[in-house]
Amino acid sequence: MPAAKTQDYSKIMKDMLGAFPVDMTSMQDAFKTQATLGEKLSKVALDAAEKSTEISTKWTKETLGKVGDVTAVKADPADYTKAMTDFASAQAEMTAESMAAFAEIAKKVQMETVELMMAAGKDISEDASAAVKKATAEVTSAAKKATAAK
Repeated sequence: MPAAKTQDYSKIMKDMLGAFPVDMTSMQDAFKTQATLGEKLSKVALDAAEKSTEISTKWTKETLGKVGDVTAVKADPADYTKAMTDFASAQAEMTAESMAAFAEIAKKVQMETVELMMAAGKDISEDASAAVKKATAEVTSAAKKATAAK
């Protein structure tokens, strides 16, 4: 009885994969596109954080300055009431100004993020389209070579 010959599946897989080469440049381009997008989004976030910190710092300094006026010794008891009223009024005004400034930062971040995402979507779409076209051409070429070899 003749011995059964086992097929070398690793050789078959190697030959099959060799017939369809994979070009990693499209993957590298996609990675670069993603890294660039990440860098730009980080810059937007860091700029917003810096501006928000500046607003918070200014608000805190102004509030502490007004608290100094409230805690100062007054000659007339009615002056304490006036100092508290002035503080509350100034605080309300500073709060409104600070909230408006924070809203402007948020609006700018939103606009920049949308612009970046739209541009990135276009870049990613172009990268994917180019990769598909290239892969199709390579597979077609490999299939033609395999057909011609028979």
